[in-house]
Amino acid sequence: MSLSIGIVGLPNVGKSTLFNILTKKSVEAANYPFCTIDPNVGVVKVPDKRLDSLAAVSKPVKIIPTAIEFVDIAGLVAGASKGEGLGNQFLAHIRECDAICEVIRNFQDKNIIHVSGAVNPQADKDTINLELILADLGSIEKRLDKTRRESKSGNKELIAQTEILEKIYQHLEKGLAARSLEFAEEEMPFVKTLNLLTIKPIIYLLNADDLENIPDIGELDGEIIAVNVKMEEEIASLPEEEQAEYVRELGLNQSGLDKLIAASYKLLGLDTFFTTGPDETRAWTIKHGAKAPEAAGVIHTDFIKGFIRAEVINWEQFINAGSEAKAREQGLIRTEGKDYIVRDGDVCNFLVNR
Repeated sequence: MSLSIGIVGLPNVGKSTLFNILTKKSVEAANYPFCTIDPNVGVVKVPDKRLDSLAAVSKPVKIIPTAIEFVDIAGLVAGASKGEGLGNQFLAHIRECDAICEVIRNFQDKNIIHVSGAVNPQADKDTINLELILADLGSIEKRLDKTRRESKSGNKELIAQTEILEKIYQHLEKGLAARSLEFAEEEMPFVKTLNLLTIKPIIYLLNADDLENIPDIGELDGEIIAVNVKMEEEIASLPEEEQAEYVRELGLNQSGLDKLIAASYKLLGLDTFFTTGPDETRAWTIKHGAKAPEAAGVIHTDFIKGFIRAEVINWEQFINAGSEAKAREQGLIRTEGKDYIVRDGDVCNFLVNR
């Protein structure tokens, strides 16, 4: 499953530095055949202490984390929705992503010129968000003109589509992102075809010198995470085994980067289940609400058709038991069928017809 987060923001806010640090946390390409070799795409492992805890019990030869993609999108500028600064090309790159990480500058550095001449986090956020709204307005307006004309035939489906488009257009005209609109379940298939920029889930990353005093950047429609990207660059430059110790010395529970990766993973509506044994302990990605055959299909597509049942135990129960054998003795491993919804943190063993 390849889902991506597009890193957006004005020029000189720290986007590329952030992306370069993220790629230092990249996974081995051999384990993720879906990953691209495009230089502005990084497949990054998701930090998960549960994986290490399971591995401590199973003592596997290999430990493989789950991963997400981050895409470094060149800096947007005011007027991007009208093509300024190659805006159309960059907006198209955002459309291909599943979610947005918007980087906002809140650091002072006379050697790095701010594109607007002064550091103003709220103004930067408003500029980027307005360009995304204007881009959506433009695409909706074109679609609405066409659908209005065609709906005059009396086609019920086209009439319903026109109503949805008018609702979105009026909302965007107020300067509001489409993600703050509510849609009926039957409307969603059509809405998804519109591929709106502002309907994508968003997370705000405040690139700040001071992580304690967060400025007011106005109304937000997503989580905000304050990260000192320069400090994260120092952490990432250390050998991996020394990074955790340095983070503790800084008085932090986890690095800002790990916090961002974990939050981005959840932003995409993803859950993790595990498989574990002497050969391999591995984290697997599923969409929240996936049933057991879908989860099995992440391991191998043939497992969906051949699914018989799943043996399931919560990761904490597995660790407390001390081994799979002891977990079985204690009756902690349950048998689940095709309708079982796999939960985040489940340890699974799938029985399939091959």
